[in-house]
Amino acid sequence: MHLDCIFCQIPKDRIVFENDLIYAIFDGFPVTKYHSLIIPKRHIKDFFDLSEDELLSANKILHQMKEHILSIDESVTGFNIGMNAGESAGQTVFHCHIHLIPRRDGDVENPRGGVRHTIPGKGSY
Repeated sequence: MHLDCIFCQIPKDRIVFENDLIYAIFDGFPVTKYHSLIIPKRHIKDFFDLSEDELLSANKILHQMKEHILSIDESVTGFNIGMNAGESAGQTVFHCHIHLIPRRDGDVENPRGGVRHTIPGKGSY
């Protein structure tokens, strides 16, 4: 645990699901309604530092959150899953976290390319 890390200090009442290694919360700065974060309890820098057990646990929580979101919001028709690894990739909190972003038909004019739009002009092909 790092005292200066916001993900090491998450209040228990914000946790939606958890297991021994991973927990999930709704993002405090959501891109869409029910945007969630899947976060390892162990303080590690990014996705590439996850152990095999943490990867499996994160996958279980990711699926739990997906099913939970679908059960509370029938307008959700898709998801983006992403993570930023390193400052040049946009990472601002250096404690691994996986974004689960619910998508809805019509939420953007043309969703084709999805995460490829991370770099402007590269999403359309």
